[in-house]
Amino acid sequence: MKALHEKQEKLLGILKKNFGDPLTIRDLQALLEVSSTSVVYHHLIQLEKKGYLKRNPYNPQDFQIIADEPEKQVTFLNLYGQGACNPKGSILDDKPIDRIAISSRMISFPVDQAYILRAKGDSMAPKINDGDLVMVQKANSATSGDIVVCVNNSEVLIKKIIYEGKQVILESINNSYSPFLANIEEFHIEGKARGVISYM
Repeated sequence: MKALHEKQEKLLGILKKNFGDPLTIRDLQALLEVSSTSVVYHHLIQLEKKGYLKRNPYNPQDFQIIADEPEKQVTFLNLYGQGACNPKGSILDDKPIDRIAISSRMISFPVDQAYILRAKGDSMAPKINDGDLVMVQKANSATSGDIVVCVNNSEVLIKKIIYEGKQVILESINNSYSPFLANIEEFHIEGKARGVISYM
């Protein structure tokens, strides 16, 4: 674990305490008792570099605290393929095809929730192309409009999910493919697509 400056320890404690109701930079400045907001930004960046924090660069109030200890700068994520799957099982039950080294800073959520899926086919083109590596955050639920990894009738799919009443509709981005209803009896979500590493 990398040592923290006294102000960084205090800042981390404040962020943990107020995680459900994030404070503004000026609030943090007052609580830290520092001279300017730039000092707060400096310590936030240091917490991120040392692996204690993940920040959304476009929204300072959007961040993840790494719970127990800093993440390593490089992490190895399991890579899976879009093969057949037990209808009630998880694709994560199978052995991974490979393990891929990824900079932890590329992952905007806790690393232990991440895996990679190699896309198959062009149904999600141009956003996700055949052979692309899709960064997935483990999840068993999603919001209408999310792009998810799911199992439907034993088939592993990457689709946009739409809820209409009790029906679950699975849509492609490529207009050549028609939307279809999920088989609720043999359907479950495996995660949300959070990023794409292009194969080309």
